[in-house]
Amino acid sequence: MRERRCRALPALVSGLFALLAAGAQAETMPEMSLAERPALEVLADHGGEAARPYFVAIGMADVPEEEGYAPDPRAPVPFSEADMLPVTSERLSPGEVRFRPLELPSRMTPFFLVGDDALSLRWLEARGETLRELNAVGLIVEVATPEGLERLREAAPGLELRPTPGDDLAGRLGLAHYPVLVTAQGLEQ
Repeated sequence: MRERRCRALPALVSGLFALLAAGAQAETMPEMSLAERPALEVLADHGGEAARPYFVAIGMADVPEEEGYAPDPRAPVPFSEADMLPVTSERLSPGEVRFRPLELPSRMTPFFLVGDDALSLRWLEARGETLRELNAVGLIVEVATPEGLERLREAAPGLELRPTPGDDLAGRLGLAHYPVLVTAQGLEQ
């Protein structure tokens, strides 16, 4: 086994150097027009659906807008928001959050974390105007039922609220409690 790895290492290293050299060469090459670019070569075609229509959304391959992907509005929705419930966040619970400064990109969309609990409902009603002025997006990190989801939306008219687990955000931001507003400048309740 060790012998096989030792033989593969030089090939891996030479492949890495070739990749780096190609990247360096690409950086020094002049920008080519679409007509000057080499034609793509199909190496294998195993059927399926062409990817070309999806390129419109990312501005690639000069695909005209009318050839872009458009979902059939009559097609059944594969799942609903209620199918995502219950949403639980094991690292977060309702509680006090002290202001803590952050240095995030200034273009970041402010967002807030709430749950289906009395503290979050009171917080939404008290901070609703500020949240609307900021165009903040709400992440519901704790909600069990569609009724709970509706209760939160009634407490926050005009705000976008999305059920989503908050454990990853809690870890990244060092949070233990919600409700909390996250802006480029900091965390605040």
